[in-house]
Amino acid sequence: MKKILLVCAAGMSTSLLVNKMKDAAKEKGIELEIFALPVSECQRVANEVDIVLLGPQVRYQKPQVEEIIGGRVPVEVIDMRDYGMMNGKAVLEKAMNLLS
Repeated sequence: MKKILLVCAAGMSTSLLVNKMKDAAKEKGIELEIFALPVSECQRVANEVDIVLLGPQVRYQKPQVEEIIGGRVPVEVIDMRDYGMMNGKAVLEKAMNLLS
């Protein structure tokens, strides 16, 4: 099963997006593990995830996250509009495209 990590500052709004993405995955019949963590906790799951998506509010930490991940998987920033609208379907679609 593929694992998608959303990286955020505190996790409140990102947790909402995680739920929207899970709903979108369920609709499409895709089995995924999707969860959110603050940047400070990325290290402990770095070897377990298949893709890392950063919330727009922590885009400046992309180099730090890329260093933690070590080029093993894609690290991308979530589109600000999709994040603001909590468009789980669009964010999931982008993640799936990056995974394939």
